[in-house]
Formats: sequence, C-alpha cells, structure tokens
Amino acid sequence: MLLGLTVADFTWNGGAREIGSSLRRIASSAEEAGFARIAVMDHLWQAPVVGAFEREMLEAYTTLGFLAAATERMELLTLVTATAYRQPGLLAKMITTLDVLSGGRAWLGIGIGAGFNAAEAAGLGLPFPATAERFERLEETLRICRQMFDGDESPFHGRHYRLARTLNSPAPVRRPPILVGGSGERKTLRLVALYADACNLFAGPDLPLKLDALRLHCEQIGRDYDSIEKTVLFPLDPGPGGRQIDRLLDALTSFAKLGIDAVYGPVPGADSPATLQLLARHVIPAAAQLRPSRIG
Repeated sequence: MLLGLTVADFTWNGGAREIGSSLRRIASSAEEAGFARIAVMDHLWQAPVVGAFEREMLEAYTTLGFLAAATERMELLTLVTATAYRQPGLLAKMITTLDVLSGGRAWLGIGIGAGFNAAEAAGLGLPFPATAERFERLEETLRICRQMFDGDESPFHGRHYRLARTLNSPAPVRRPPILVGGSGERKTLRLVALYADACNLFAGPDLPLKLDALRLHCEQIGRDYDSIEKTVLFPLDPGPGGRQIDRLLDALTSFAKLGIDAVYGPVPGADSPATLQLLARHVIPAAAQLRPSRIG
C-alpha cells in the first residue's frame, strides 16, 4: 500500500514569508520518510474543514510546480482539480508541463467541485455552473485531457468545449495517470470506470458500497475492475509520541482488506520532523507490506 501526504493547511509559524521554506522542508522530509506522493487541494480560499476562509491557502498548480523542484521522487497531484476553474486544453497543458519538468511525476486529479467552492468562485469571479453541467464539463475535460496526453491533435467538438487543434508539445514524459475524486455512485464512479486510472473515496462505513458500485460500472462497460487504483482520504496521524500508531496501522490493514491501493491523508504536525520520523519508522514500512485484497 502506498501513502500520500496531503498538505491542506499552510498556517505555520513565520507567516507568509516562511510558507515557502516550511513547505520545502515538509516536502523534503516526507520524501525522505518514504511517502510516495504529495497532494494539495484545489481551493483558493481555505476549506471550512481546515479553518476559516481567511486562513492561508495557496493556488494548487503553482504549488505543485514548487513541490516538483523541492522533491525528486514523489508523485504530484491535486485532490482534486475543480473542473470549471480552468479550460480543459489549458489544464492538459499545465499537467503536461508539470510532468515534463518533474521528470514524469504528474497526475491529473480531478472532480466536479462542490459545496463551499461556490462561495470562493463567486468571490473571485470564477465560473461555477450547476451540478449537472459540471458533470458534463468533467466528462468532456476527461476526454480532452486523455486525447492531449496521448498526442492526438484532432479537433474536439463537445457541448461545452470546442478545440480546433489539440496540439500538446512537448508530450508528457509519461502519460499522466488520471484520478477522479468523489463517491457518487451513479455519475462519478461511472466516469471513473470510463476514463480514470484511479478513484479517490472518503473513508467511512459506506466505503464497501462505493467499491461495489464501481465494480458494477466496470462490469457494465467491460472494464477490468482491478485495473483501477482505489484510494481513500484518511488522516495519517501517529498521535503525540506515536500513541495512535497501532490504531492507524489497524485502519490501513482494514483498507487493504477492502482492496484499497493507496491512502492519502494530512499529517497533523507535519511541520515537525519528529512526526514524520515516527511515520517513517513505524507506519510507512508496515504499509508497504500490505497487499490489497483482489477477492470478489
């Protein structure tokens, strides 16, 4: 099982002047600890689950470019890109640029964007159409990004987007994997089955039902369910002095039994080297030994 560090809270000692150096230190320490990936949210105002809108928040793709330069091995992604915020041709070019400059480490993590995104979109004058339209735009964006990642320059004529020539030069170092975030059983998981290399789900009691829904979509379209990487969001908190490590390992073991391949999560106190060292010694090596179940 792979572990990915999510960085959502940029409120650290030293204020804005120290955010860059703090983030570089966290990313370097996380890579040294053995994290396989590092992810940021695609929000322009802070998320209410983290803090007030007014708390520090960085734009996602500028941040990922910074993280590409600050690391050597960790893969880079958003959890997840808000579809309506960027035109898909530009988004595909941004992901490709990140992939080229990072030596083939970029992912496209994407979703429709929901909830409080409407407030930040209205606040900053960004488009945020109704849910049904955002799903339509998400599907067209997935098709356009796949086309551009694959080097197909054909015109694209959709309901919402029209591209005359999908030129994308230079090509990615590797075709960026696509992760679709969200757990809607009827629409989101169908898009995972049709277009994605990975899904991202919330950890909770209905997780097995979400996986079953994804399996059904795969069966309906003839997709190999096991070809899709299953990931979840879950706090990677070792607790003060490591007091919650056993509980964290039990949770990771439970995820593996469900067939989860990777877990992304925030690490409370990630700006403290001691916290990441606890994970490096006791959690990341144990997670690497977990083999997701492929039964069913």
